[in-house]
Amino acid sequence: MYVTVVHITVKPDNVNDFIAASERNHTESVKEPGNLRFDLLQSDQDPCKFILYEAYTCAEEAAKHKQTAHYQQWRDTVADWMAEPRQGVVYKGLKP
Repeated sequence: MYVTVVHITVKPDNVNDFIAASERNHTESVKEPGNLRFDLLQSDQDPCKFILYEAYTCAEEAAKHKQTAHYQQWRDTVADWMAEPRQGVVYKGLKP
């Protein structure tokens, strides 16, 4: 399993718009053949901080995600809402 944990900090004025755009991205991402999970998490302590937890069967399927229209639309839509560049950390999923 190929997992990416994406850490995102959004400008306060864009939180609700970011959530709406990310929900659309989530809805399409979970339909991708290699997708195992695509979670959108918001910090309980800082509503401007989010995590995307993306699990794919392999690195190739995760790379295909970045070629989809829904990902590219999300990326372009949220770019100016970031308080700082997003950071993706890759993990090898061991369990389940």
